[in-house]
Amino acid sequence: MTEPRGAAAPVDDTAATRMWADYESARPALADACPEYTVEHFGDSAELADELLDLVLSCGKRATAELVSEFAARGDSLPRIGSHWIACDGAGVPRIVIRTTELRIGDFTTADAAFAFDEAEGDRSLETWAEGHRRYWQRTCAARGAVWSESDEIVFERFHVVWPPELAD
Repeated sequence: MTEPRGAAAPVDDTAATRMWADYESARPALADACPEYTVEHFGDSAELADELLDLVLSCGKRATAELVSEFAARGDSLPRIGSHWIACDGAGVPRIVIRTTELRIGDFTTADAAFAFDEAEGDRSLETWAEGHRRYWQRTCAARGAVWSESDEIVFERFHVVWPPELAD
């Protein structure tokens, strides 16, 4: 994972609303099954947002992990199966709609090689996943005045890209 440099730009809510309306119109059954959605970036910087989004678009990244405490600190609910989020690039431009297909909560030691592979970062190994996420969570926790521990609860999430059609799984 890239170390942070610049903060990601605020998301373009108007463009995200348009993207959701297009998705909802074309895929009403999926949208109606979970009509709430979030609009956000991957990572904690513009560079990391772009890097991770590129992995989704080019390398088949279909998993992500976030601390339960990060959701709580932002005042966000935890994702649920079928929930959607619009992933933006580092400039805040909505690029894709993602739909959650699998969720699990566990601590750092419960990550496995299959999950690390699906996150598609580095060489896709569990060792690289652990090294990158350890640094990332130490950094993000410190930024909000907390201390990260391997016993902290993590949301392990798998997803599909569902919009736009030319990028959908």
